[in-house]
Amino acid sequence: MIGNPLILLLAAIVPMLVGALWYGPLFGNSWMKVNGFKEEDLRGGNMIVIFGLSFVLSIILALGISGLAIHQNSIMQLFVMHPDFEVAGSEVNTLYNSIMDNYSGRHRTFGHGAIHGAFGSVLLALPLIAINGLFERRGAKYIGIHFGYWVVTMALMGGIICQWM
Repeated sequence: MIGNPLILLLAAIVPMLVGALWYGPLFGNSWMKVNGFKEEDLRGGNMIVIFGLSFVLSIILALGISGLAIHQNSIMQLFVMHPDFEVAGSEVNTLYNSIMDNYSGRHRTFGHGAIHGAFGSVLLALPLIAINGLFERRGAKYIGIHFGYWVVTMALMGGIICQWM
């Protein structure tokens, strides 16, 4: 159930906005230090490709977060593959519509979505970042900087998606 695709696009901008602050004035110096970067190291690269691919990946992330933050998606998944789902008046169609009539607005707040986004970052982003960091022989500061970014980013994305999509 994709409600408003514009909200997905809005949520997909969040990683870039938060990243501009997080890896800029907030933690930019620390991030560069733990990675051994200098200012001139960051001047290369095709920024159109970097930002373009990052935006596409952020749209995919927004789709994933919508599954975490909007419980009604799970309800639909229970019914949608049934052959009579779209047959008006069928038992499965009637049951689905009844559930959605009574509960479609439940837990559809910014705060609820933000909590699910934050939990998602703990359950998904933290293990991925930490595993890579451990094998790359990075320290806790490296893991903390990146994980902090994803907690804030995914919480904001979850809030936006849950509230307005």
